[in-house]
Amino acid sequence: MYSKIMVPVDLAHLEVLKPSLQAVSDLARHYRAEVCYVGVTSSAPSSVARTPQEYAQKLEAFAQQQATLHGQAVSVHTVSSADPVADLDDLLLQAIDDVGADLVVMPTHPPKHLDVIMPSHGGKIATHTDVSVFLVRPPRS
Repeated sequence: MYSKIMVPVDLAHLEVLKPSLQAVSDLARHYRAEVCYVGVTSSAPSSVARTPQEYAQKLEAFAQQQATLHGQAVSVHTVSSADPVADLDDLLLQAIDDVGADLVVMPTHPPKHLDVIMPSHGGKIATHTDVSVFLVRPPRS
């Protein structure tokens, strides 16, 4: 049913990704799908990398670590932006087409009243693409 699963990754917040990384691993194993880790980085130096090239290398290392850990085919797609915060949703939507994903798995937060004013990234992705989107909430405390 799925052959390429896209996973947006924020290398600065890997702890938040753990539940979605487990879900994508299970789904990829079940469907024998490739996992494509997508990272959006700033063209300016950040706390993760000084350059987009360095960020791409770190994303590749992360993907290879996941491949070794879960035993699945992986790829990476790095996108550089002058303003990743403002452009994130549009860049992720474009990445879905660029990588040929047929499923997106990404973390999300529990619903809040502010979502009416500022929707979550996952909600926007789900409503603006024709591929399936699996939003993974953090575990309940």
